Amino acid sequence: MRRGELDDLAVFAAVARSRSFTRAAAALGLSPSTLSHTIRGLEERLGLRLLARTTRSVAPTAAGRRLLMSLEPALAEIDQGLSALAYWRDAPSGALRLTTYSHGARTVLAPRLPRFLLDHPDIAVEVIVDDRLVDLVADGFDAGIRLGETLEADMVAVRVGPDLRTVVVGTPDYFAAHPHPETPADLKSHRCINYRLVGAGRVLPWEFERAGQDMKIQPGGQLVVNDEGLAAAAVRAGAGLGYMMEHDVAAEVASGQLVQVLGDWCVPFPGCHLYYPHRQVSPALRALVDAFRWKGDGTAS
Repeated sequence: MRRGELDDLAVFAAVARSRSFTRAAAALGLSPSTLSHTIRGLEERLGLRLLARTTRSVAPTAAGRRLLMSLEPALAEIDQGLSALAYWRDAPSGALRLTTYSHGARTVLAPRLPRFLLDHPDIAVEVIVDDRLVDLVADGFDAGIRLGETLEADMVAVRVGPDLRTVVVGTPDYFAAHPHPETPADLKSHRCINYRLVGAGRVLPWEFERAGQDMKIQPGGQLVVNDEGLAAAAVRAGAGLGYMMEHDVAAEVASGQLVQVLGDWCVPFPGCHLYYPHRQVSPALRALVDAFRWKGDGTAS
């Protein structure tokens, strides 16, 4: 199809439907003479008479009726497609599908998602909690929430939480029976509660850093789990050392219920980010980004 032919066909359809150059011109915002010129040019290119004209009436010929029958559904589909663009232009509405891991669900979504839903009643949200890293596009997700250090470089990432710090803790009773580890390497002789990343098929290593020296340890222990709550319960019962988020145990460390060790080896790392694959986003996703964006003062936007 040559450039401009779609416009010419739309003009033909308008005239053929209204059976009047004057009425069609008013509907299209063009002059009757412009429409007449357009129809003549279309007929010349096709080598067919499409409209039968008299001084008092206009009607499609047999060829015109056949063309109009073909054009009607195609033009209607184009109109529907253009109307659907309002989804990206107008007030936030529609559906969002999000993926996150258990910590992101508990610390980012649980405190803020209910308020977002109340503020945006026309947005429906589905959340899938899964510790494995997923392909957003292949698995049909609009966005995800993960730790900043785990994201691919081609993702658009927006911080939605503070820096985090993972610490090693145990109960006073545990340390009454076991010496304090002096270095991360000492953990290999301790009973540690380990966490398995099921999707990745591996046990999560314990990561440490001091004075520019990075160290990853895979400590031993009786228990391996894939549930944060179960791991925390085992640590709090004195069954072993835990590698836990600092903010989850800060109150217990302060009260003496838990004892923190290897503090100088535990450094902050980038916290949760909301990420998505395209910079062109729907109003619904833009509203989510704006609502969850971390301001740096301990609150979201």
